[in-house]
Amino acid sequence: MKKIIALVMTLSLIFMVGCSSNSAKNTEDILNKDQKEIEKLAKGSTVNFYGWGGNEVLNKWFDTYVIPNMKEKYDISVKRVGMDIDTIMNKLLSEKKLQNDNGNIDVFWLNGENFKSAKDNDLLFGPFTSKIENYEKYVDTKSKDITTDFGTPVDNMESPWGKATFTVFKNGEKVENQITDTKNLKEAIMKNPGKFTYPAPPDFTGSAFVRNIIYDTVGYEKVANLPEDEKQVKEAIQPAINYLNEIKPYLWNKGKTYPSTIAQLNNMYSDNEVYFSMSYSPNEVKGKIDSGEFNKNTQFINFDKGNISNTHFLAIPKNAKNKAGSMVLINYLTSIDAQASKSNPKNWGDMTILDLNKVPSEDRSKFKSSINIKNPVPEIKASLVPIIEKIWIEEVANSNE
Repeated sequence: MKKIIALVMTLSLIFMVGCSSNSAKNTEDILNKDQKEIEKLAKGSTVNFYGWGGNEVLNKWFDTYVIPNMKEKYDISVKRVGMDIDTIMNKLLSEKKLQNDNGNIDVFWLNGENFKSAKDNDLLFGPFTSKIENYEKYVDTKSKDITTDFGTPVDNMESPWGKATFTVFKNGEKVENQITDTKNLKEAIMKNPGKFTYPAPPDFTGSAFVRNIIYDTVGYEKVANLPEDEKQVKEAIQPAINYLNEIKPYLWNKGKTYPSTIAQLNNMYSDNEVYFSMSYSPNEVKGKIDSGEFNKNTQFINFDKGNISNTHFLAIPKNAKNKAGSMVLINYLTSIDAQASKSNPKNWGDMTILDLNKVPSEDRSKFKSSINIKNPVPEIKASLVPIIEKIWIEEVANSNE
């Protein structure tokens, strides 16, 4: 009996090693193929795309544009699964723990701390972007916002999909001040008391506003590589904290409360309750201007020292069943036509990751509806963001000054 058990265990071990070897070989084989070979291999397959599903405009664009085009051009069926990134990460970590080499996720949408976690936990397939034809042809592969993700080296383990650039905007009819830095902004806020506010961190956009104030008052270089030490971070950003407390009495509701979400702030802006709002998606703002939701004289503010910009990416799990199909989908999403369609405010309004200098001149007009915010500055390390948010809560939100 013991000999039978030992034999079964040995055969099981050989089977597991064999599967592991085959998986490694299949991965190596795919990375040795060119784009046409990968497309041929993926033909007739299904790709499961996982990502945040909370934006109905995005969902509609993906379902009515991406999915039918993938079927028509490549005979690949794409299934979009709406799922928040925390659930996706937990699913991948659980599958790794269970040694599940046939996961349901083929492509997923991520950036920042989640990419760092996926990379650190060896959850990703790659490096693969050298096999994404449109990435090599049209993306500035040396740009820091492509090669790093919230301070983490990308190392070709994820492929860029879109960009977010933070901007403050104002009602030009009500606010005539020319605003190019925090000094000008402060003057405009004091001149229009009660007409400026920002979402309370850790709201994504409100947190970005605080960091952009830090960039302008302290300088990106002085905070980019700070250690994850609250005392040192607080000391470095103190000029920005002082600034936020100085404008606090002139904010909406005298700074006693803050909007909890960017949606709330945008509604206040639409109703002229405030004269300023902010966004991580300038093209989306343009869409609201065009539709009449926002005042037609809405003007974007470009800070001379830069506006925070970050890139969101697509990755392929190490245990994805359809890596070939995943690579075809990512290549299509990086194409000129898909990027142009995505950047149109009527569709999604997400900013393109293509370097327009590398795009053929006859195709550049496809991006004419896209807003260009000047002086993009990369994000700091993702691990510093919650530290800054904690300091803001303690030193600004809870300040009695």
